Amino acid sequence: MKKKLDQSKVILATDCGSTTTKAILIQCIDGEYRMTHRGESPTTVEAPFEDVTRGVLNAVMELEELSGRKILDGEMFINTCDKGEDGIDLYISTSSAGGGLQMMVAGVVKSMSGESAQRAALGAGAIVMDVLASNDGRMYHEKVKRIRQLRPDMILLSGGVDGGTVSHVVELAEILESANPKPRLGINYKLPIIYAGNKKARDSIKEKLSKISDLEVVKNIRPTLDSENLQPSRDKIHDLFMEHVMAQAPGYKKLMSWADTPIMPTPGAVGEIIKKIAEKEKMSVLGVDIGGATTDVFSVFQGIFNRTVSANLGMSYSVCNVLAEAGIDNVARWVPFDLDKEDLMNRIANKMIRPTTIPQSIDELKIEQAIAREALRLSFYQHKNFAVGLKGVQQERTISDAFDQTMSGQTLVDMMDLDLLVGSGGVLSHAPRRSQSAKMLVDAFLPQGITQLAVDSIFMMPQLGVLSTVHPKAAVEVFEKDCLVRLGTVIAPVGKVKNDKQLMSYLIKHPEGEIEGTLIEGEIKLIKADFIPIECIFKPERGIDLGEGEGEIIEKQIFGGEVGIILDGRGRPELGFSSDIDKRKSILSNWSIALDEYNEEQIYSDDRRMKEDQKLIGFIK
Repeated sequence: MKKKLDQSKVILATDCGSTTTKAILIQCIDGEYRMTHRGESPTTVEAPFEDVTRGVLNAVMELEELSGRKILDGEMFINTCDKGEDGIDLYISTSSAGGGLQMMVAGVVKSMSGESAQRAALGAGAIVMDVLASNDGRMYHEKVKRIRQLRPDMILLSGGVDGGTVSHVVELAEILESANPKPRLGINYKLPIIYAGNKKARDSIKEKLSKISDLEVVKNIRPTLDSENLQPSRDKIHDLFMEHVMAQAPGYKKLMSWADTPIMPTPGAVGEIIKKIAEKEKMSVLGVDIGGATTDVFSVFQGIFNRTVSANLGMSYSVCNVLAEAGIDNVARWVPFDLDKEDLMNRIANKMIRPTTIPQSIDELKIEQAIAREALRLSFYQHKNFAVGLKGVQQERTISDAFDQTMSGQTLVDMMDLDLLVGSGGVLSHAPRRSQSAKMLVDAFLPQGITQLAVDSIFMMPQLGVLSTVHPKAAVEVFEKDCLVRLGTVIAPVGKVKNDKQLMSYLIKHPEGEIEGTLIEGEIKLIKADFIPIECIFKPERGIDLGEGEGEIIEKQIFGGEVGIILDGRGRPELGFSSDIDKRKSILSNWSIALDEYNEEQIYSDDRRMKEDQKLIGFIK
């Protein structure tokens, strides 16, 4: 009898990460779904175990111990329907172990079919290693060498509108044929190649590639210049990921036999829950997951989903790349104390060498969070440049003209239209104080107008993403009640004042009494408020916009949170930093104190007390 997955009451979900396997237990309690217990264990995909299921079983055994619920019978899951109070109804999993899904994509025109192919691969949860294009400036032999060097898990080939010229996309196929690429995992199967280009060229593509690869043909990604069809490619990428890439990793065949649904790549699953929330709430959502090696940014604007991966921007393994790309001055501008640049470089290098270390002093914490701001800022900049409208629409109608086209489409990311900003990853989810997480998000993304802020409590978005494909009700309820930590709402006026420094006046009908005031250019204020609806009136000055037009009064219900309501008058679309070092440090300190970011008085008090204790026992003379 087939399981009715959307009626499951007890759900086990795991995420097999590159270093840690996380398991959560979701149960229906009094008619609503809640995350009740969580366990974790080191991932065991590498030697000496070389069996991913060992880490899964260890994490589940920790769940059993914490919940008192028997889930395993040896290496088999107990079915709740048959065993009463023990067992589970549904088991689902995601994975990024073994480096996740690594792909190359190819398109005739880099800024058109190449970018569409990249969007398809990224949306399916892949890391795009390189984008090949007829007009990318590389010689034939350079492209062949590049393909052989990278050894991707899969290649997506696109190009040409349906019924158009076939010569250019066939030339790309000839390059792949010459390279004869070998897969990264496994030696006994052919590399999967997906063709999603001009349907008129299918026979020629099959002739070139069917012998050297496992070729799959799907509908064209760009059937016309002014339309894009990504879903068939994304579905096929996921299917081939399961059949080929996952099947080659140690223990995954057994894991797939356990799971009631197909295993999803971790980033693809995060994208699913972001899409579900945006669709359910009919809102624009921006999400970020900052990890040790990469930073993923997800967005839904105008109902269009986009994901980008900044594969060289992370907080441990690639932290030196953050310094290289941002520049030492951009990192140092967030540090509110004197810091020798050589010392800063040494601290960052030490983090790369010892990626699992955490800050041991308040100064180290401030430096790490300064680096995080730059990693987030750069990743978001890349995302904005990628999440654009289709290029070539009503501009160039011949392939020769399209080759010369360098103008980018208009970005879909409109920060004034953003409703919810969600942060995830250790540096955000596990910051010592929630106000630090809120300030990092605001400083890096610079939301405009009125925007809600939240962080993922314990990084359960991947499991909820795959759950949303079979049980949307459970996924959305747990996401809203247990996954999201509501930080509050930020109000950020946009524009310049002419006559005086006042940006706006405000009236906040707080439960404990009305709060009136004005926001001055350059200052930031915090009004403590819980996550409850609060009626507010904002009156921007002439030339200042809060989302309804310059000078337009806004009467709106907003929500507080664990941090509260943040009034940010520091300037949009960019923050202004003083070139005077002492003045900059003073301003940074004032911003920090205003948001109760580090609880400075308590820290200094604790620091003095620690030094006094050390004197007593002879550590300090």
